[in-house]
Amino acid sequence: MRERISVAFVDDHPMLLEGIAAVFTRHGGYEVVAKGATADAARKIFEELRPCLIFLDLSMPGDVYSTISDITDVGAGTKVIVYTACNNVDMAVKSLDSGASAFILKDSISNELFGAVESVLRGELFISPSFSGKVYSSLRTRNMTVAAKLSNREEQVVALLLKARSNKEIALSLSISEKTVKHYMTNLMTKLNARNRVEVALAVRQLSPLS
Repeated sequence: MRERISVAFVDDHPMLLEGIAAVFTRHGGYEVVAKGATADAARKIFEELRPCLIFLDLSMPGDVYSTISDITDVGAGTKVIVYTACNNVDMAVKSLDSGASAFILKDSISNELFGAVESVLRGELFISPSFSGKVYSSLRTRNMTVAAKLSNREEQVVALLLKARSNKEIALSLSISEKTVKHYMTNLMTKLNARNRVEVALAVRQLSPLS
């Protein structure tokens, strides 16, 4: 039996914040270690506690996207889950590109919510099924370069990207510098006609899924 998973929730709606915290507390497999209401609070929680999971709402004070980037770029293993009522495709892509491991809509049922968490803990990306089709459809219209040929190193970078690894984690896994990882990401975006990390991952999945 695994140890309880430490989790924090940051949302500026008090009732929703207390509600989701209570759901996870009742579950038994999770330990709610902190709650907050702003992007700055999320940063502080991360710096002081380093929980396994941090749930963030998008509609709260502060720069949520840069907060996601700052948390995930450290490579401390904390996974960010965006839990929001904003069913906006561009916001979903921006959240995932910033480093979030999941984009979950607040109308999701509890079984879906915990299923999403398990996916994230396995290192997978997750988008609410009721919304994921819109995200994939939007990305498919980017006229990706089907004939793109990836080098062995680019395939290694993408394989780790598909596991929701940050640039720093990819660099450590491949024994290369973070600057070199960013160089490969730039090359991949050019080859795949992608605007960001998320589009790179989705493009490769559509063209030639990596094992």
